[in-house]
Amino acid sequence: MAHKKIENFRNIGIIAHIDAGKTTVTERILYYCGFSHRVGEVDEGTTVTDFDEEEQERGITIYSAPVSIEWNGCNVNLIDTPGHVDFTAEVERSLRVLDGAVVIFSAREGVEAQSETVWRQADKYNVPRIAFINKMDREGADFYGTVAQIQKRLSANPISLTIPVGAGPKHAIVPFSAVIDLIKMKMLVFDEDSVGKEYTSHEIPPEYRDDAELWRGQMLEQLSMFSDELTELLLAEEPVPEELVRKVLREATIHSLCVPVLCGTALHYIGVQPLMDAVVDYLPSPLDIPPVEGIDTKSKEGKDGEQKTICRKTDPQEPFCGLVFKIVPGRHGDLAHVRVYSGTLKPGMRVLNVGRDIKENVPQLYRIQAGHKEQIKEPVFAGDIVGILGLNHSFTGDTLSDTNSPILLEAIEFPETVISMSIEPETQAERKKLDEVLGIMRRQDPTFSAQVNQETGQTIVSGMGELHLEIIKHRLLREYKLHVKVRPPRVSYRECIKSVAEVVGECNRKIGDSTLFAQVKIKAEPFFKGDKSVLVIPMLPIGAPCPEEFVRAVVQTIHDQGDGGGMYGFPLIHVKVTIQDIVVDATSTEAAVCIAAADAFNKAVLSAGIDLLEPVMKLEVTSPEENVGSIIGDLKQRRAIIHQTYVRGKLSVIEAEAPLAKLFGYGDDIKSLSQGHATFSMEPCSYRPAPKEVLDSFM
Repeated sequence: MAHKKIENFRNIGIIAHIDAGKTTVTERILYYCGFSHRVGEVDEGTTVTDFDEEEQERGITIYSAPVSIEWNGCNVNLIDTPGHVDFTAEVERSLRVLDGAVVIFSAREGVEAQSETVWRQADKYNVPRIAFINKMDREGADFYGTVAQIQKRLSANPISLTIPVGAGPKHAIVPFSAVIDLIKMKMLVFDEDSVGKEYTSHEIPPEYRDDAELWRGQMLEQLSMFSDELTELLLAEEPVPEELVRKVLREATIHSLCVPVLCGTALHYIGVQPLMDAVVDYLPSPLDIPPVEGIDTKSKEGKDGEQKTICRKTDPQEPFCGLVFKIVPGRHGDLAHVRVYSGTLKPGMRVLNVGRDIKENVPQLYRIQAGHKEQIKEPVFAGDIVGILGLNHSFTGDTLSDTNSPILLEAIEFPETVISMSIEPETQAERKKLDEVLGIMRRQDPTFSAQVNQETGQTIVSGMGELHLEIIKHRLLREYKLHVKVRPPRVSYRECIKSVAEVVGECNRKIGDSTLFAQVKIKAEPFFKGDKSVLVIPMLPIGAPCPEEFVRAVVQTIHDQGDGGGMYGFPLIHVKVTIQDIVVDATSTEAAVCIAAADAFNKAVLSAGIDLLEPVMKLEVTSPEENVGSIIGDLKQRRAIIHQTYVRGKLSVIEAEAPLAKLFGYGDDIKSLSQGHATFSMEPCSYRPAPKEVLDSFM
């Protein structure tokens, strides 16, 4: 019974570039499966998944929202994710725990910059996906061009399962009106009076028959690469059964060998039901994905310092393990969103937070339905996604496990913040309240950070972009009603050493009648592989053996010094520090080696020299041809590097990189340059040495 239930689960995410229509697609799905009784509209602020006040006002998705629905006998845990790059963490943590994804593309804009970003995120977690080319009713819609872009720009293997009948709005020469199902070879016509809930199957009109035969032949030819049986039928010119096509498609999709492509317009109710059928037919159940891997924390470390890796199958009989992928603070406690990877989770159960080595009670389980939750009284099995209310010590990325069989799953990595602003409370009472609120917001958003500047007393909050900070500010002022002064955003710079330095740090202090002594010898060098922060490698001391606690103290001190910054007070990145020797005597203490380590680090920074690094953004501007010259001229004034310009449909696309410091307020500027016709997207790209004028401003 349990296995059958797991086979019928689909954990999927809806991901895409901003304005591709994710939330509209989600709303149609919720209506057609009977979850909601009226069709929510983004423009009216009536959608189920955009339930937050900010989301409704702005008409964008900010927070990932899970909803549990049923379709064709399958239980589908669906997560609608944001498209704006400032909220990429919501996509990251969703993909980390999902088994499949539906990627939405706009038929007019095609594959955009953020489309590539979410595609790379799905690649990172090996998430099989289906593509839905939306907005076929828009002026300039190009289904076939978008399919070609998916193949070229995303290096994917798209296989079209439906093709459009017409393209463009109602006043077009041949407006978009239906889709042709290439597996059944039928034309599907959707009834507008029932808002697309009813649709009928028709014979393909003669004028579309040749195109349908051509694309079906291409579909079967692509699928023949994955099936000998299908290849033999094609060579013998025999009919290929529908069941075989679906079977081969499912296997190829699950193993990420192909991407099924469907089309429609969610706004005008065409093509959504075939998309959901494809989710059930081709995306994996939890049983189709490999067993989850983690570290056996009970095992002893080997010679290379690595612990034993173990697996857990998607089986209710296995020991329980799950991953906390989101925390939503609430009035009655935090609601932890948890993916159950193995075993069974019951209300009242006691589990182990493996990374923190703390036991937690699981008081109540909930089925999360966007802004609402429904309490679950029965056990939850492997493969499901649930909410736990009442965990006291668990945060995003933490592993929950059976207390007797611990396993530590890989945590979720989030990008570094690139922009910050300062906040000043008006009174001491407001400061205390601000600290509490910032703690709540940190638990909710892993890409948000806050720290107090010890010199100025200001609280510095950091995020992923201007919109991210603007929403943080609105929440502080409106939701939490804090009386604070908010300063304009500023760039989060970084520092990096220029050359290699070998130094010896000392502690030689007289305290009373005794002398504190320690020496630490280190080698610091630029390091551009792997982790962007300070990498510390402890070597075996040359002289007498050194207590392990002293070595740990030196490592921690160097990490702390790196976080504290170099010459300009910004965190150091791309630095590798090798501890070459630690010299101690009978008087040495942990405090002494910490002083010596800090001295060594400061000497190394001074000796190696410092480069100030500024965050650079990858920028994609889409504009009518007549505005391209003025936009490129403006970008060059912002110290941008133009990589290429090309034509996409009727519009020109400019790909560039520019320093974030020069892009504040760019949205308003580009509107005036193009009379409101140009759009842009940007995402963090890298850190690069800042020019002299920026450096001089910190001197």
